[in-house]
Amino acid sequence: MKKPIYSIGIDLGTTNCALAAIRLDDDNAACALLDIPQMTSATAREARPLLPSFLYLPTEVECAAGTLSALTLRKTPGVAGHFARAQSAEVPTRTVAAAKSWLCHSRVDRHEAILPWNAPAEVPKISPVEASALYLRHLVEAWNERWPEAPFREQQVTLTVPASFDASARELTREAAALAGFPTDFILLEEPQAALYAWLADRGDHWRRDVKVGDRLLVCDIGGGTTDFTLIGVEERDGELELARLAVGNHILVGGDNMDLALAFAAQALFKEKGHELDAWQSVSLWHACRAAKEALLTPGGPDRHPVTILGRGTKLVGGTVSVDLTRDQVEQVLLDGFLPACALTDGPVKRPASGFKQLGLPYESDPAISRHLARFLSEQGGLEHRDIRPSHIVFNGGVFKAPALKSRLRDILGAWFPEAGAPEALAGKEDLDFAVARGAAYYGRVKECGGMRIRGGTARAYYIGLETAGLAVPGAPRPLQALCVVPRGMEEGTSLKVPGEEIGLVVGEPVRFRFFSSVQRGDDQPGAVLTAWCEDELEETDSLEAELPAAGASEGGYVPVRIETNITELGVLEIWCASTMSDERWKLEFSVRDE
Repeated sequence: MKKPIYSIGIDLGTTNCALAAIRLDDDNAACALLDIPQMTSATAREARPLLPSFLYLPTEVECAAGTLSALTLRKTPGVAGHFARAQSAEVPTRTVAAAKSWLCHSRVDRHEAILPWNAPAEVPKISPVEASALYLRHLVEAWNERWPEAPFREQQVTLTVPASFDASARELTREAAALAGFPTDFILLEEPQAALYAWLADRGDHWRRDVKVGDRLLVCDIGGGTTDFTLIGVEERDGELELARLAVGNHILVGGDNMDLALAFAAQALFKEKGHELDAWQSVSLWHACRAAKEALLTPGGPDRHPVTILGRGTKLVGGTVSVDLTRDQVEQVLLDGFLPACALTDGPVKRPASGFKQLGLPYESDPAISRHLARFLSEQGGLEHRDIRPSHIVFNGGVFKAPALKSRLRDILGAWFPEAGAPEALAGKEDLDFAVARGAAYYGRVKECGGMRIRGGTARAYYIGLETAGLAVPGAPRPLQALCVVPRGMEEGTSLKVPGEEIGLVVGEPVRFRFFSSVQRGDDQPGAVLTAWCEDELEETDSLEAELPAAGASEGGYVPVRIETNITELGVLEIWCASTMSDERWKLEFSVRDE
């Protein structure tokens, strides 16, 4: 295989995708963004720096009549990009959105054709994995169109994922990338780390002048559908400063989409004042229309007001439109009060009583206050008595932080929590809220290939396997379940370990269900630790595996005594091996990502 010429970084975002690259054979090369050709209307194709993560599924009439350009439907069931995002306001039931958020929703089969969610029966549907693969394939084709002499599959490729993605969500992302034509040895990198790598790329050797030993960098990444927190420490090793990831937060389904919906409620009240009662179809269109208004109003130098327009539905309005104006002050007030309210460090997300029945869909947070989620994240890092949880610096990432008011409010909240030290500083250097993740991923690939400063961290979660306890059977009651830690938080890529402790029984020769758990909170659990009880929020069950392992060499009881060995590959893949203590037999268990 030819040596790669470029390191390519891809940000597969919930709302937008971006692609960046840097040459590997030029020490002075700068990281460049690739403009992505895409449909901007039914007949126009243009290159834009971002590919919106939306997919429009056209009607049979549109396809048969050639209403859409032939370029839009080549080898795909739909149209991705700017045109699709525009259609999400006009035809929301035929537009796939938030596919990335569905990848980490373990209560649905991510391979099943379920998107657009709740679309009418006549609308063709695709799976979250397929939708993600289509976005990535679009980027692969854009690259090959621009640089045919350097095929995508032959380059060094780094794809980013949320820090809070568990092993199953990562494996699903990897599967989507494989379907899209990625090289087999591509790398997964956490988005907050990628944002910090972009800062390292910009600062060069000067980064060591910006921080000191003991500093803690809070990466606050608010994307279109999720919020991620990562805490990175500045440490010293062999007389040199280095960076180490200390903690990551839970996967929080609150982001720009929630903000758009909040603005839609505000706009709906304005429509009502004008005598327009919006139906369900118009309300969905309004949600998408408010996204454009938010982006325009919050961009520095943007207008003071922006119209929000939707198609009319009444007998007098069919074919016409209705419109109201949103102002910058209105938007900032809704977002600040709703998503960044002042709170105490001892506060946490508000839990509201749950209904006995709920509509299936994405498990959105019941409390959208990002400031309270941040309070819980910091409080969990060693207890409130430790002042070392105070971030000394903050790194903003995500388009919502284009609004200076949001950044200012978050710094004020952190300053109020730690009055002795005040608000954390912003890291020196330029800010690139839309493209830092893609640029940082490309730079990371170069560092991995050519050498340079790397952020230490390993796995963001600890992983556990479920152990059914031995004991007397009780009618109608399952045996208690324990959790055996097999991977500690922070286990480095390219390392293996033999889990200490007593041997356990591996059931073979019959269908069984293996259960797996993970935790971002329990950072002190060591391999071999057995949990007999845990708090509700401490462990999160990921996808189970239903399988029938071959019974060769099994004892009469239908099980084999084994010891557990785990391996984190260089590419970040988690492998769990069960090694027999009676023979040379070994069984490999992998996280299932499919509901059989």
